[in-house]
Amino acid sequence: MLNNHAKLMQFFSVANEVTGRKKLQKMIYILQKCNIPFEEKYQFHFYGPYSEELTLRVEELCNLGFLQEEKEDKSNYYQYNYQITAAGEDFLHQFSLNMPDMTAKVDMLKGKSSRFLELVSTMFYFDHLSLEENIEKVHTVKPKQKYSDEEIREAVNFIATLKQ
Repeated sequence: MLNNHAKLMQFFSVANEVTGRKKLQKMIYILQKCNIPFEEKYQFHFYGPYSEELTLRVEELCNLGFLQEEKEDKSNYYQYNYQITAAGEDFLHQFSLNMPDMTAKVDMLKGKSSRFLELVSTMFYFDHLSLEENIEKVHTVKPKQKYSDEEIREAVNFIATLKQ
C-alpha cells in the first residue's frame, strides 16, 4: 500500500515543487503513459484524465506531513503548490524503489502550462485512435479550449519526444 505513496514521493523529490492540482494530475498521468510505473487509475473528466486515487494519496501525504500544500489566492480561484518536506524525504529513504529515472521527463513537463498538459494528456488518453481521429476527438471533448492547429502540432511533437 505505501509503495504507491513512496512512488509519488519519489516524483515530488525529483520535481521539487509542483504548481497546481490540475498540472499535478496531468504530469502523473503523462508519466504513467510513458511507462513510469505509477498505479493510479484514471477516468476521463472535465479537464481530461483525472485520478481520484491520486487526489486521495496526495491528501494523505499532506496529512502525514510528507508534502507541504500551500494554497495561494489568485483572486478568482485558488492555486495549490506542493513541495516535499524533510519528513517526506526521510520517509522516501526508507523505501528501495525500483523506479526508472524520470528527471528529464519531469523537467520537460514542469516547463509546460497546465492548459498544454491538458491537451497532451487528452491526446494520450485517446492514443488508441489514429492521429486524425485523436485530433477530432480532442476538438469534440474540449470545444471550449479552442486548441489551435499549432498547439496540436506542438502536442504531437512533444508526445513523440516524451516517448523517446
